[in-house]
Amino acid sequence: MNPNKFSFIRPKKFPFFYGYAIVLFGSIGVLFSIPGQTVGVSVFTDPVKDSLGLNRNQFSNAYMVGTLISAFFVTKAGKLFDLFGARFVAVFAAFSLGVSLFIFSFSEIISGFIKDLFTTNSWVVPFLLLCFLFFLIRFFGQGVLTMASRNMVMIWFDSNRGKINSISSITISLGFSSSPILINYLIDHNGWELSWQILACSLFIFCFFILQFYRNKPEDFGLIPDGIKSHQKNKKTQIPTEINFTLKEAKKTRAFWMFGMALAFNSFFITGFTFHVVSIFESFQYTKNDAISIFLPISIIAICISTIANVLSDYIAHKFYLFAMLCSGFLAAFGLLNLGANFGIYLLIIGLGFYSGFFAVVNAVSWPHYFGRKYLGEITGKVMSFLVIASALAPSLMSYCFTKLGSYSYISYLLIGFLVFLSFGSFKVEKPSKIY
Repeated sequence: MNPNKFSFIRPKKFPFFYGYAIVLFGSIGVLFSIPGQTVGVSVFTDPVKDSLGLNRNQFSNAYMVGTLISAFFVTKAGKLFDLFGARFVAVFAAFSLGVSLFIFSFSEIISGFIKDLFTTNSWVVPFLLLCFLFFLIRFFGQGVLTMASRNMVMIWFDSNRGKINSISSITISLGFSSSPILINYLIDHNGWELSWQILACSLFIFCFFILQFYRNKPEDFGLIPDGIKSHQKNKKTQIPTEINFTLKEAKKTRAFWMFGMALAFNSFFITGFTFHVVSIFESFQYTKNDAISIFLPISIIAICISTIANVLSDYIAHKFYLFAMLCSGFLAAFGLLNLGANFGIYLLIIGLGFYSGFFAVVNAVSWPHYFGRKYLGEITGKVMSFLVIASALAPSLMSYCFTKLGSYSYISYLLIGFLVFLSFGSFKVEKPSKIY
């Protein structure tokens, strides 16, 4: 297949290394996945559940079911990434996410039509509808579009991968931290239905830019990662041999499971916390503004940590980041457990800030660093399924902690126990190597 098909852009004729354009548009691609991310969905929680007549547990369960189903397909999408490349996988995901959001904007009308058709007023109808719609936006947004955009950036760089990811991480962190404010502004001025339609139209427009600027790998254009042209290679320019693991081989290593589960922990914590953040803070006598304001210092810390850690990732062992994440997780879990006290808020902010910063590095840089680029889509697709499953379970488990046990803090005991398990399992983690 012609790598330049449907595009006027020619990477080899670019005035500078085309990988830098890849960084820009790959980062924008991750930002366009926000409507399918928890940070984007959470702003719609109250208006949508109220319009469809669902309570908090029912809405959380629909989110869980839809997200869990999507997890089973993300690994398959990773195989498609390896087969067809980032460009066509991303444009398909962005267009499908836009269609899904457009359908979601009519969910109240669709639910009412089905109820009238079957002469029922049961909550089951909107619940099942939301399960299906959450499956669509979580699969195409959080899953495929994010994976394709992030992997594309990592494929275009090697020795400078950490430095480049630091630039991308800053852009993404700023976008994610500001998105609740922007989406909330849209909802306040346009309603939740029209807001989703606006976001859908934005995705349709972005599809054109994906076709123009996304490219699968530098080798397709006589380039290699970091910008050295193939015809410039000589005896002085030695390109290191890359060792590539298949998913089956990667799954036999301790590093795959420990890093994967550590990332899943962050996905669980951040998703559950973000999904119920207003309710969590209200349960401790804080205001909605107090709840929303916590994201700014978390984002500032995350940006600082990810910038430093990305640059250093080209030079130091990634096992250090694994233990740094686990220590940060303990701080965040103890912070949530003691949120009623001032020191609990500080622990929560510091813990989530540090964990999010290291997460941005490990989730992008460690996989090609440990397992190579050839099967990156399949491997990261499997890891993404861990993250999706964790994010699916979190809202419901935290909701039940509150409604059945009376406090969100009880989830901390589960989190701390999981972190202890990961800590013991991570001591023998080393960079995998193949024996021929």
